[in-house]
Formats: sequence, C-alpha cells, structure tokens
Amino acid sequence: MRSPQNVLESLSSKACNSNYQYQRLYRNLYNPEFYLTAYQKIQAKQGSMIAGTDGKTVDGMGMKHINALIAKLRDFSYHPSPARRTYIPKANGKKRPLGIPSFDDKLVQEVVRMILESIYEPTFLNTSHGFRPKRSCHTALQYVQKNFTGVKWFVEGDIKGCFDHVDHHVLVNILRRRIQDEHFIGLIWKFLKAGYMEDWVYHNTYSGTPQGSIISPILANIYLNELDVFMAQYAQTFRQGDKRRINPAYKKPLDKRRGKQEWLKRNEHKISQEQKAAVKAEIDEINQYLRTIPYVDPMDDGYKRLVYVRYADDFLIGVIGSKVDAKQVKADVGQFIRQQLLLELSQEKTLITHGSDFAQFLSFQITTSTEQNSTRAKAGYIKRSYTGRIKLYVPKEKWLKRLLSYGALKIQYDKNNGNKEIWEPICRFGLRNLDDLEILNQYNAEIRGLYNYYRIAHNATVLNNFLYVMKYSMYKTFAGKYRTSMRKIIQKYTKNRDFVITYQGKSGEKSVVFYNQGMRRDTHVSATDPDIIGRARENRNYTSLVQRLRGCQCEWCGATDVEIEIHHVKKLKDLSGRAEWERHMIARRRKTMALCHNCHVKLHAGKLD
Repeated sequence: MRSPQNVLESLSSKACNSNYQYQRLYRNLYNPEFYLTAYQKIQAKQGSMIAGTDGKTVDGMGMKHINALIAKLRDFSYHPSPARRTYIPKANGKKRPLGIPSFDDKLVQEVVRMILESIYEPTFLNTSHGFRPKRSCHTALQYVQKNFTGVKWFVEGDIKGCFDHVDHHVLVNILRRRIQDEHFIGLIWKFLKAGYMEDWVYHNTYSGTPQGSIISPILANIYLNELDVFMAQYAQTFRQGDKRRINPAYKKPLDKRRGKQEWLKRNEHKISQEQKAAVKAEIDEINQYLRTIPYVDPMDDGYKRLVYVRYADDFLIGVIGSKVDAKQVKADVGQFIRQQLLLELSQEKTLITHGSDFAQFLSFQITTSTEQNSTRAKAGYIKRSYTGRIKLYVPKEKWLKRLLSYGALKIQYDKNNGNKEIWEPICRFGLRNLDDLEILNQYNAEIRGLYNYYRIAHNATVLNNFLYVMKYSMYKTFAGKYRTSMRKIIQKYTKNRDFVITYQGKSGEKSVVFYNQGMRRDTHVSATDPDIIGRARENRNYTSLVQRLRGCQCEWCGATDVEIEIHHVKKLKDLSGRAEWERHMIARRRKTMALCHNCHVKLHAGKLD
C-alpha cells in the first residue's frame, strides 16, 4: 500500500491543472494507512470520547476495527449513522445546531477530508481564510489591514444559514467538475443525506452540510470558492482608472509652494538672511496646510477599486467609490449568491458602512483611519503615515459580555446619578469547589484566550479593564472558598507582587502565577494553527500510539501477536488511581493503553486487577 503522504502529494501536484479529472479516488479508502493517519489526527480531540447515535466512541480502536470498516466500503454496504443532534449557545442568545457523528463516520470523513483538501486546497484563492491550513481569523484580519487601505465603503456580508442551506445538487455538480469517480461522489452523497437524530426521532437532511461533521468545512469552502472566483472577476470589471487625479484644493497651494522654492533657489545669493527666513517660513506654512488635505481627489469618479476577503460564511468587501457603487456591489453579490449558489444574504447583517465608521468583521471593529499624523521617511522627507490605513479595534461589548457570561462581574445602576453604571467584580460560586490550582488555571485560560484573539487590535490595552475585573473576581472567589477576606487572600498568595499557587510535583515544589504579561498590542501571527487557543494536555505522541497499535503486544498482560484495542480515557484527572491500571496510566501520563481484547473486556467489567 502507498503511504498516504505520497498519495496526497500526488493529488496536490495535479490540482492546479484545471483540465485534470481525478479518477479512482475511492480505492484510497481501502488503504489501512489512511485510517491510521486519520486516527492519529482525531483521537486526541475532545469530541472523540463523545458517543454518536451508535453509542460508540474512540475507545477500543484497533486494526480489526479498521479492517471491518474497509470491508464495508469494499462491498458498498457502509452507510453513515445519523448524527446525534445537540445545540450550543450563540453570542446573540440563540442556539446553533451541532451534529455528533459516530466515530466510524469520523474516521471515514477524515480520510475523505484529506483527499478533498489535497485536490482543492491548491486552487483556493488567497481571499479565503476559514478552515484552511495556516490560515485563521488573524490572517484574514491581516489581509484586511494590508489590502483595504483607502477604502471608502464597507459591505459587511453574511450568508443566512449558510451551512444549513447548502444545496446538495449544486455542491455535487461542483465536485463533478474535477472528480470523475461516482463511488467517491456517492459516498459524499451518503454523508449529506445521513440525517440526524433528535429526541430519538430521525430527521432527513435535504440541504446543508451538518455542523460538527469533519467534512463540512472543506465542503463549505469548495461551495463558497465559487463566490471567491466571482468576486475576483467582479473586482476586475469594477476597476477603473490607473490613479486618482490630483485634488484641485491641493494643486493651487502646491503650485504656490513650488514657485516660492524656485524663487528662493534662483535668488539665494542675492537676498538677505532675513528674507530667506521669511520665504522659508511661508513654505513651511504651506506645507503644514498641505498635510491637512488629501493629495488626490477623494471624489474622483474615474477611479474605482474593490477588495474582498472571506472567512467561512462571513465576508467583507471594501469599495473605493461612491455609496451608489457600494449599493450596486451589494445587489450584484446578492444576486450571484441567490441565483448560482441558491443561498440568501442576511438582510439584517449585510450592511453598508462608511469607511470612517466601524464595520464589524470576525468580532472586530474595522475602520479607515483619518489621522493626519506625519513621520519622517528614511529618505528624509515628511509624509503622512496613517491616512487611509485600516485600524482594528476591540468592541467593548465583546469583553464585557465575556465577563458577564463568566459570572465575574455585576453591574448596578445609580439612579441618583443618572443611572450611572457601577461595576463590581464578584465571586464565581461555581469555581469554589475546585482546588486552588484549578481555579487559577481557569482564570488564566480565560484571560489568555481573550487576549490571544484580540492582541492584534490597535486598542488592545483596553483589555486591561477585563484583566482588572478578572483579577479581583479571582480574589473574591478564593475568599469565598476559604470564608475569609480578600485582603488576607492577597497577603497569603502574593509573592514578589504576583499571585502564586504552589504545589508539590514529582520533581519538587512547582508554582503557577496569575497572568502577568500585560495587554499590549502584538501583531505577530503564528503560521501553525492560530485559531486553536490552547486545549488541555493531549497525547501528542501520535506516531508512538500507532506503533503501539501495530505492535500486537498487550501493555497489561504482555501477550504478543494479539489484536490490539486502544483504551481511551477523556481526562487523566478523572482516574481515581485506586485500580492498578489507572495508576499505570497516571504514572505514564497517557490517556491511552494498548490492550488485548480479553484485557479490554475485563477493564470495562472492573475485573482487570
């Protein structure tokens, strides 16, 4: 069997040839190496221990399991199970439906996702940033900063219920342009039509890609890539003029300044120092005035540009032109989405915003700077550095809602003082039963999570208000836990001006400090996976795990040449350590154990010791 890496590289090498048709993709699903690679990627994720409608999780994974799955795919008897429907809260108070597939379906979907990504990722445009390798919300925002300079109007785009309303026939027709393998297409049809279970009632799915499905993001990107291509072509037709004409209000004083400079140059040796100084003062005064008005005509109808960026189903369009142009762009884009993709723009969220106001994109406020501040360039001349530049801001309501959702802040209103808001950090009663280290880690994780996302904002320092409330909420939580005063808690745990929790580790005493790195602006963006903000400790030794599975040796009884089943636990801290096998996993800091079938059965029966 060919290694998955070689297969995927071969598929990617042909992706940029638009005439190339992919065939016999389905046969890759017979390769056990693909499933081991897929297992490596998804086994440590939090959802792997959540059962689908078949009641099974990642626990018990082994080669026997993979071979049985391949056998079903070979004789085409494989049918995905309906996803288990659950709901997660949204920021606006509504709930988003989430489907939880069975682990078998996750494995197959991950293999399909790898194949589709190899085919389509090289063809996606740079304007797309959602659910792509080495791209994230931050890269999308940096793209805006780099390419939206001078924008006069923003069109904030949002597709109504995009993931729930993707048309299956349109999607499959898009796939068939590149893929000529009906078995592979048929498998995707099965995933799209698998349906879902809610309150033990089966529901068919007639449209949409199920949220929570591993293949949903890549399918959505394939679908919305049609919009990206349309916008690239539309931007070319919208474009007018090579450069703006000079501003008439700028040209007259500019000519006056040039005249004085030329006169000064011709008469430099004929005039007195006082006359030189007077002329130079007049030139400086003209320069000061010129820095207050734009060099080019901002109302030049002969100069138009359009820029676009998309993250998942949210997109932002920047228009250099008039408001009439912006309205026409919104109408044309809405028409394309409606006619070609059979989707609808959300009228309440698709807004036209002036460049000097705040547009909303990826929970940031975006505006075009009107600052007239000047800096001296390396060549020695003075230039305006910020006019027209894009600035990103943290919306107050984002970090304020976060504080309220954590239960760290209480807001009261002083009726005697014009209903003035009075903020009070409060104790979080739900955390009092945790140990000291868990409380501190919880606060640190929440602070770092918010800061890591908003650190690229120009006003990132405003998050010091968030940090202040979180700090005093933590003090009160500890005070509530120990039924003492906040002052005594601060005295007890403060060392060198930091709040510190010490604990006994294997190698001696260790300590964890309350977040003390500040809230400075940081524009560095990681190229790895910046959308993922710190998960709990995971078993990242993936290669070792697969080798253990292939080793055919039970890690408990020592039996060799046996079929291995990998036992998984969700969290190591959930193990009490009473059983010998639990102490074995805790000592090795592993959430997995390679067992033979008999030992695995005994473990779940409570008879392994």
